Amino acid sequence: MTAPTPYLHLPGTARDALTFYGEVFGCAVQLHTFEEFGRTDGPPDAIAHGYLVEGPVELFAADVTGDDPPFRCEGLMFALLGTSAPSVLRSWFRRLAEGGRVVDDLQTRPWGATDGQVVDRHGLHWLVGFEGQDDR
Repeated sequence: MTAPTPYLHLPGTARDALTFYGEVFGCAVQLHTFEEFGRTDGPPDAIAHGYLVEGPVELFAADVTGDDPPFRCEGLMFALLGTSAPSVLRSWFRRLAEGGRVVDDLQTRPWGATDGQVVDRHGLHWLVGFEGQDDR
C-alpha cells in the first residue's frame, strides 16, 4: 500500500457496501466477521474487517458497535479522476448513482475535462472524471 486508503466505519452495512463497491469497481471482496475474529461486542455476522482486493480501488470497511459513530461524509470527496478509461468511469458514475444522488451530472466542462459528482447509497461523495477523448 503506497497511499492512504479510506477505512469506513459503517452502521451495520459494511457487508452490503463492500459487496456493492466490489461489483461497481470489479474488485474481489474479503469479509471477516466478528465471530471469525472472536469478537463478542456485536452480532456474530457483523463485519469486523473487510476490504476490496484485486481491483482499481482500495477501500476498507467495518461495522461499528456500541457508541462508536458511523462514517459521515461532509466536505470530502473520493476522486476518481483519470483512474480508468472514460467508458469505465462513465459506468462507475452510473453504478454509484444507483440508489444514491447525483450532485452534478457527468458533463464536459468549458476547459475540456469531463466530470461529475455523486453521493452513493452508502453516503460516499465521489468525483468522477477524465480528460481527453471520450471512448463511449
